[in-house]
Amino acid sequence: QVQLVESGGGLVQPGGSLRLSCAASGFTLDYKTIGWFRQAPGKEREGVSCISGSDGSTNYADSVKGRFTISRDNAKNLVYLQMNSLKPEDTAVYYCATPLYGMIEYCLKNEFRYWGQGTQVTVSS
Repeated sequence: QVQLVESGGGLVQPGGSLRLSCAASGFTLDYKTIGWFRQAPGKEREGVSCISGSDGSTNYADSVKGRFTISRDNAKNLVYLQMNSLKPEDTAVYYCATPLYGMIEYCLKNEFRYWGQGTQVTVSS
C-alpha cells in the first residue's frame, strides 16, 4: 500500500525558510518520479515541483522558481522541498505526490496519482 507522509510545515514570517519532508512507504523511491503540489483555500491545486526518478531532472512552477528546491534521498526513502524567501502567497497545504503515469510532465499539469495528507504552511507576520 502506497503511503506518503509529509512533515515540516508551520508558521513562518515573510522572507523565512522551511524544509518539508516526505516519507514514502509501501514502495521505494528509487527510479520513481515524485513531487509536491499545494492548495490554498478557495484556490485551485497548483503543481509546485517534481523530481524525475530516471535522471534526477526537476521542474518548478514559475511562482516558486528560484526560491524552492526539490531533492531526494533514495537511501532514506525521503523527498524534500526546501522553501526560501517565503511569501504570504505561498500559504497553503502542501502535499507530497506522485504524478500521473510517473511522468514529470504531469506534475505542473496538476495531475497526480497518489498523495499524502498534507502539511500546512502559513507565511505571515
